Amino acid sequence: MKKILSGNEAIARGAFEAGVKFAAAYPGTPSTEILETIAQEYKDIYAEWSPNEKVALEVVYGASMAGARAIACMKHVGVNVAADPFMTLSYVGVNGGLVLVTCDDPELYSSQNEQDNRNYAKFAKVPMFEPSDSQEAKDFIKLAFEVSEKFDTPVMVRGVTRISHAKGIVELQDPILPPVPIEIKKDTAKYTMLPSYARVRHVVIEERLLKLKEFAEQFQGNRMEINDPTMGIITAGISYQYAKEVYPNYSYLKLGMVWPLPKDLVGEFFKKVKKVYIVEELDPFLEENIRAMGFKPKGGKNLFSLCGELNPYLVEKGMLGKKFKAPKPFFKETLPPRPPNLCPGCPHRGVFHVLRKLKVFASGDIGCYTLGAYPPLNVINSNICMGSSIGGAHGMAKVLGEKGKGKIVGVIGDSTFLHAGVHPLMDMGYNKSYATIILLDNRTTGMTGQQEHPATGYTIRGEKTHRIDFVELGKALGIENPRKLNPWNLEETERVITEELETDEPSLVISEGPCTLLRRAFKKFNKPLQVDVTKCIGCKACVNLGCPAISYQPVDGEMAVTADGKKRKGISHIEATLCPGCHLCYQVCKFGAIQTQEEKPIFGFEIA
Repeated sequence: MKKILSGNEAIARGAFEAGVKFAAAYPGTPSTEILETIAQEYKDIYAEWSPNEKVALEVVYGASMAGARAIACMKHVGVNVAADPFMTLSYVGVNGGLVLVTCDDPELYSSQNEQDNRNYAKFAKVPMFEPSDSQEAKDFIKLAFEVSEKFDTPVMVRGVTRISHAKGIVELQDPILPPVPIEIKKDTAKYTMLPSYARVRHVVIEERLLKLKEFAEQFQGNRMEINDPTMGIITAGISYQYAKEVYPNYSYLKLGMVWPLPKDLVGEFFKKVKKVYIVEELDPFLEENIRAMGFKPKGGKNLFSLCGELNPYLVEKGMLGKKFKAPKPFFKETLPPRPPNLCPGCPHRGVFHVLRKLKVFASGDIGCYTLGAYPPLNVINSNICMGSSIGGAHGMAKVLGEKGKGKIVGVIGDSTFLHAGVHPLMDMGYNKSYATIILLDNRTTGMTGQQEHPATGYTIRGEKTHRIDFVELGKALGIENPRKLNPWNLEETERVITEELETDEPSLVISEGPCTLLRRAFKKFNKPLQVDVTKCIGCKACVNLGCPAISYQPVDGEMAVTADGKKRKGISHIEATLCPGCHLCYQVCKFGAIQTQEEKPIFGFEIA
């Protein structure tokens, strides 16, 4: 049976066919759909959203110790979070097979950096496979579990954005019964990394790496395609597809196992072709390690950029030795810029409007709310990694002292807070910081597509569960008086934030406003608002909220004067099909030009 699957769906299918029993992840583009597919399609696999990637890898490791085949999935920066247990898991090894899927993001489509996680495989001394299409994505997951158990090692499988989201034909097979029984198996010397045991295990992984190098020479995912013997390309993953599309008649050494590398196979390829080039995205990982073996390719990163993803056009130009020039636009006229924006009715918009008015330094974090850095809101002033908003605000407060009082806030989302914000907030409480932290609780993991987390009250499969109480958690972490606010009520929002900025103690403000795209129904909706063109003077107060439902049209002539004689430069318009009726614009308009259709409007929405 064959089916068209994306790379992420194929990885999920591979886990099912490999007999996986446990899967964990934290959502992050481009990896999110792997666990979602497992949860939706393969009910025999226990699946969970973990609070962060470190926890995901640790629980997967626990399942592996008990004999189950287990998989952890995350985007590239998530491996940074999971690196602490991962580096030691290389020493410990496995019982049931353990696979870590990393989905890298060349071109930074939805990430804060462009790191190349092939380096993690070398660093941790574990094998890494890299598929070049959906069929290989499925097959390599199954092979990864076999290698994991054969060599007693975690195995990494690397995807990239194009592999994750592109679709291809995949041949499906029935699931297998894993060879390792699920049972408690005590082995203190293997699983307990005290120094005396760890020294012994270090020797084991060095011996294992030598065996893996031998295995790499015969690995079926490494294949040589000898065509034109004058030109040869060594490549892997999606880069193989790009090169093959442009130069179908060249010879290829396509590497499916990118660590450790097969030295003998590489040498054989060099003997069979006259010139060898290396085509790869991001770091010169293959090139540096092949050169370290003593081989001298004709070209590599001297022909291709270290930044961004490749494509067939860039491969062709690079191989011809021509510097990249951006192609001419397809349209003669320049299209208007369309930067990403907060959705109409977004609960974060009211908080950002107030923070802009108060002229504070807003230490930001990873999530939808990072979009508050863009015009017209221009609020978020820093963004490093998950949880850094709180630590950053605390550090600034400590060094600025009195000069910083009333000027520093940290802004973090609910899912991000549970991922990496609990410890820095604990640090604030413990070390007596005066910084104000605003927790934007929109009841979901918004930016990656509405995933559940421990404060939504639901599991990945929609089962009701315990819901974290942020007020009680804040108190437990050392915040004496956590406060809530309705982010659509601007008067309340400004009052609460202003009061908290003036305190000498660490403060936590919880902005409770569900995401307007939340899949669960709302109790109350307002009707769309509208603009009275006879009263609008074009002050742009509503426009400066950055709501996609609000547009602005300059006017002149007779329209440059209102009905009561006031001058104006333009008129705002509210698109009814986009307006959810949150009433933020109604509150900022000083001229009564925005009209509500409600007798008693509510500010915002309520969850059913």
